[in-house]
Amino acid sequence: MARVTFTPVLDRHLDVATTSAAGATVREVLDSVFAANPRLRRYVLEDHGGLRKHVQIFVNGEMVADRRQLGDAVTGSDDVYVMQALSGG
Repeated sequence: MARVTFTPVLDRHLDVATTSAAGATVREVLDSVFAANPRLRRYVLEDHGGLRKHVQIFVNGEMVADRRQLGDAVTGSDDVYVMQALSGG
């Protein structure tokens, strides 16, 4: 299973400890994580299922290319990092 880590800023709102999740794509891995933590979905995905504007996902240090369908491939040994950018002053 892939190892999924969320940026610490999300920890202020939800319990987002690093976890393992099964799936062949970023979407499948995230769906597995969301099944255990449904409230997390709204922080990561927009209403239509694509990534929110200020969220980036990296698989083994490479930014995902498919922000809408999240179809980038994931293997069981991959590290998935979900980062929420901060803005403001």
